[in-house]
Amino acid sequence: MSQSRVIVFSCDAMVYEDIKYLLETSPRFAELFSKGSMVKRTRTIYPSVTYPCHTSMSTGCYPNKHGVTNNNIFMPGVTKNVPWTWFADNIKCPDIFTAAKKAGLTTACVFWPVTASHEYIDYNFPEYWPQSPEDTKEEAFLRAGTTPELYRECIAPHIEKVKIRTHPDTDELLVRVTCDMIEKYKPHLLLLHTGDVDSYRHGTGLFTEKVTSGVIDTERWFFEIIEATKKAGTFEETNFFLISDHGQLEIVRNLKPNVVFADNGLIEVNEDGSLKSWKAYCHSTGLSAQIRLADPTDKETWQKTYDLLKWMKDEGIYGISEVYTTEEINEKEHLSGEFSFVIESDGYTSFAEDWKRPMVKQLDLSDYRYGKATHGHNPDKGPQPIFFGFGKDIKEGVIIERRPTVDEAPTYAKILGIDLPNADGTSIDEMLK
Repeated sequence: MSQSRVIVFSCDAMVYEDIKYLLETSPRFAELFSKGSMVKRTRTIYPSVTYPCHTSMSTGCYPNKHGVTNNNIFMPGVTKNVPWTWFADNIKCPDIFTAAKKAGLTTACVFWPVTASHEYIDYNFPEYWPQSPEDTKEEAFLRAGTTPELYRECIAPHIEKVKIRTHPDTDELLVRVTCDMIEKYKPHLLLLHTGDVDSYRHGTGLFTEKVTSGVIDTERWFFEIIEATKKAGTFEETNFFLISDHGQLEIVRNLKPNVVFADNGLIEVNEDGSLKSWKAYCHSTGLSAQIRLADPTDKETWQKTYDLLKWMKDEGIYGISEVYTTEEINEKEHLSGEFSFVIESDGYTSFAEDWKRPMVKQLDLSDYRYGKATHGHNPDKGPQPIFFGFGKDIKEGVIIERRPTVDEAPTYAKILGIDLPNADGTSIDEMLK
């Protein structure tokens, strides 16, 4: 019996309403859909931002176990060009790549978050980008774990004129690389992540013509990947998944909790306005934020910060609907880390990290947190991410209303015949033959 294969296509911020649109407008997608099974709305993790979400999607674990709790590295005082959690050593438990490689299977990655320098990915084109104008694309990706052969054979032919993180050009690049990897290397496991739908929602809102164009492109790319497996001779062995990480909510303003901290002596600034010192600091995840204390054992500062956050919530003008201690949010959403509190948005306010007035920051596209729509919110709010699969080991016609996103990696593992013993989730057996 031949070894099953798995290809996962994660379209960032795709939601169930997008699938409904494709079913209503694309006969070929409707036909494909009838051959597979789906979880209509997956419950993602908290915070619902890309890097923690994708780490849960590849490990089957919640953030309190895998350790990736924010897109960005915590760097108080820095508000521009903050490094992201690109590198795989941020993950504190085994993921699907590790399990597959240790079982003797070949692994591949195209722009899946938190995979840079992952030792168990054979063919790695991780989500990363040049860090300065002088940093070439080749230098950047070789530094992040791409091999010279992979860069030469599958990436260089497509990347020359592409500015990374522009859409849809970057996404076209990623799909071209994916198809080349499939045809040349025939990996048993391949995970791909594109960002155009997410970017369009940040820039234009939840359901717009621009977003629709991204959904249509995603459908086309999915079929191109399927065609690549036919060229490679692996179609009959492959299970294909079209999934997503989170939804988004439309917002009307960005608010700066660190301004209130500064007003109340928790942040001290220099004469030029730069950060001098801090006792409490807001580390934003868009529609939620993690509040760090310089000294978490300082009970007086802990209480002062907690009282201030609860006052901001009760005032009703600071964009906060809930205030959680670390213990409370860990019990409620399996989230813990080097922070003492978490604040949740009122649903139309995102949080910025600047400590300088004015209190409200204008909407812009300088960051995923500051556009017309964003995420990071409680997983039960707004449009929901999806999980659709078809192929060798997947039943036809099974529709499941709801499953947690941590069930995804265990499902891939079961198909591949490997174990993820540390996973919090379980395989979605209802979908499998």
